[in-house]
Amino acid sequence: MDLNSSLGAGAQYIAGKLTEGTGTEPFQVVNPADGTVVRSVTLASEADVDTAVAAAKAALPEWSGATPGARSEALLRLAGILAERAEEFARVETAQTGKPIKLSTEFDVPGTIDNTSFFAGAARNLEGKAAGEYSGDHTSYVRREAIGVVGSISPWNYPLQMAAWKILPAVAAGNTIVLKPAELTPLTSLMFARACSDAGIPDGVVNVVTGAGRTAGERLVSHPDVAMVSFTGSTPVGRRVAELAAGTAKRTHLELGGKAPFVVFDDADLDAAVHGAVAASLINSGQDCTAATRAYVQRPLFEAFVAGVAELYAAIRLGDPLNPQTDLGPLVSYTHRDRVAGFVERARGYGANVVTGGHAPTTGHDGTDLTLGAYYRPTLITGVAQDSEVVQGEIFGPVLVALPFDTDDEGLRLANDTPYGLAASAWTQNVHRSLRATREIAAGCVWVNDHIPILSEMPHGGYKSSGYGKDMSQYSLDEYTQVKHVMFDTTAVARKDWHRTIFGDR
Repeated sequence: MDLNSSLGAGAQYIAGKLTEGTGTEPFQVVNPADGTVVRSVTLASEADVDTAVAAAKAALPEWSGATPGARSEALLRLAGILAERAEEFARVETAQTGKPIKLSTEFDVPGTIDNTSFFAGAARNLEGKAAGEYSGDHTSYVRREAIGVVGSISPWNYPLQMAAWKILPAVAAGNTIVLKPAELTPLTSLMFARACSDAGIPDGVVNVVTGAGRTAGERLVSHPDVAMVSFTGSTPVGRRVAELAAGTAKRTHLELGGKAPFVVFDDADLDAAVHGAVAASLINSGQDCTAATRAYVQRPLFEAFVAGVAELYAAIRLGDPLNPQTDLGPLVSYTHRDRVAGFVERARGYGANVVTGGHAPTTGHDGTDLTLGAYYRPTLITGVAQDSEVVQGEIFGPVLVALPFDTDDEGLRLANDTPYGLAASAWTQNVHRSLRATREIAAGCVWVNDHIPILSEMPHGGYKSSGYGKDMSQYSLDEYTQVKHVMFDTTAVARKDWHRTIFGDR
């Protein structure tokens, strides 16, 4: 794949231009399906971050002063450009992440285009309380204004979509942005930034710096000219981001880890639950913070559920991600594959039953030599305690742990028994059970009889150690604005009655 024709040279996009970083550390973007180098880049230094923030600051007056209609029109043009380049985006996304081309083509890219179209409309809807004489002597109204320069850090699991989730609400609300993508997967973020320029968004509004977290990331989060920080990634790193942002009292938006429960009650449609669990646990090779990771199944259905999931897992097709028939690609890197395998091996050590999977494959369904890539078989585990590492820790791979429960009270208690609260699902045909589950499960999203679908119109974000703030939807746009109360005196009276509380008499 000739990336120079798709992207051009350089791994930094600052003030409308692709440039090389000035850091001293070279870095290789590797295709985890076969270990080939997709691109060699020079990472950003702290000075590159400063340059990008300065570009964003310089572009802020023009962009924040543009009408909502003008910002909307630019985003509509962007949606059109993304649609024209959809195949190109999908192939690059698959090359840098290893995700199957059918996922890139049918989920990542169209989801990003839809998000862009949504925020083009949302840009024209900056809501505030209507004008009114709430005191009797004044007219008040509320303005929503841009916050300023936003510093965002996006993860490696959905590079294109997460770049869009950061960039779109920020610029729709009139902010400018510096995005630091994960250095493992920066390419489609750079392509997205270039598409913004091609859509007529002014230079400096959207900037991308490709660098390491401890240098570029920490400089961006702590930069005095950055007014808001948005981060998606692990909970431990999110705590570090919050700590750094607190040094200059920045607004923070954190979408962190997850350990989603998948609660199957004894009246559930078993076939639907089995198919739903396989899809929800294996999406993006399980590298999804909302993926189903803990299946709690009421005891009458437990054995049949485990057998059904194991049967479907065994039939999953691992192979070349560019083959449209491939179901499951590699994990993002060899290091991450080994980390996932470590969870499984330690679970074996404390007596877990690995029902299926639990090892790296050698040959794909299409004859591909999988030993060259970071592949790992879909793995189903039973026979572990609620407090075990595989139940409590975020594995972030194609691993599902199934545990039985007896009463509804127990099932919901177990579902809530982790530090995380990003997403969950409940499987039942009883409306009262479903209402109770959606009320009592502490998570930012609870699906009923499905697990994973997301919509541009609906918010995404967590409870507890899964962070705070919302991506997508009007709620996200609102978070990238600051609220200003404006008040006008309507009396034209020089000596107000309330002045006597400060000086003089009535």
